[in-house]
Amino acid sequence: MARPADVALGLAVHYGHRLERPVVYTQGVALSGRLRLHELLPDSPDPAPDIAEIVAPYVADPEGVFGVDDGTANFAGICWADELADLTGDDSYVELLRSVADRFGPTVVEGPLDPNIRTEDFFFAATVLGRAFCVTGDASYIDLLAEFLLSADTLQPGGLWWHCKASPYYWGRGNGFAALGFAEALTYLPADHPARPVLLERHVRHLDGLIRHQDESGMWRQVLDMPDTYLEHSATSMIGYSIARGLRLGWLDGSWRQVVDRVWAGASSRIGEDGAIEHVCGGTGPQPDIEAYVNRPYSDGLDDRGGAMALWFAVEMARLEAAV
Repeated sequence: MARPADVALGLAVHYGHRLERPVVYTQGVALSGRLRLHELLPDSPDPAPDIAEIVAPYVADPEGVFGVDDGTANFAGICWADELADLTGDDSYVELLRSVADRFGPTVVEGPLDPNIRTEDFFFAATVLGRAFCVTGDASYIDLLAEFLLSADTLQPGGLWWHCKASPYYWGRGNGFAALGFAEALTYLPADHPARPVLLERHVRHLDGLIRHQDESGMWRQVLDMPDTYLEHSATSMIGYSIARGLRLGWLDGSWRQVVDRVWAGASSRIGEDGAIEHVCGGTGPQPDIEAYVNRPYSDGLDDRGGAMALWFAVEMARLEAAV
């Protein structure tokens, strides 16, 4: 089985080298992945100067980063800002993160979070608001995040999330977003925050539900409860990351290690040396019926969605190995 650090080094050659307009989470996650990889492997080439140059236009004009039609998927594209702030000591990255986090408020109802409860928003909100709380200490950010996640009411008795209220289907990447969003939230949520026990219970209930639909390959499918749909890489990486993060930070017990090892075996075997990712579902908003999810096309090859999440997963697995 491929070593996570080696896979991450290979992926970092191909992903995390651009941040185009409109800024979007996929490219932001890959930039973050390169920074995390260097933190893990300090003898590797330092990507910070290159990344600082890539993001400089956005840092110089925080209010002009996003257009009127941009939303939460775009806002999450600055998820590298806290890491660059830590590396450089430059407070301009903190101010950028603060300005973007402010776009999620002032309340759940008044902000841009979809009242339809799209699982994408779990991740988009958590990755921005959690980081903003971490670097500023402003509790309003983490309280807003907790309020939003507590308001989500589409987790079903079997432990899976609907994509949203209007699309009550178990889309693979939709559940990946949910797992990743809760893992990000739990990373930043203080141990004594009153919402933490409830959110942790929901997160573990979701992971337990996901295990019941895991393919023998270690992967998850495009539609989780339809075993004839294709094995989908981005969902698998996001769920794998969530388990690896929970193991490393201690909110999942050791029994989950064999689960995440199976996930890694499946995901890593579908990553090419050229950075190609096998079977990544294309961009998908809420769909009108289950057939639209089943027939949603996938890509094979270089893919920002699949590559970014695979890089985060590989680095998190390497961090987990280093912690053992």
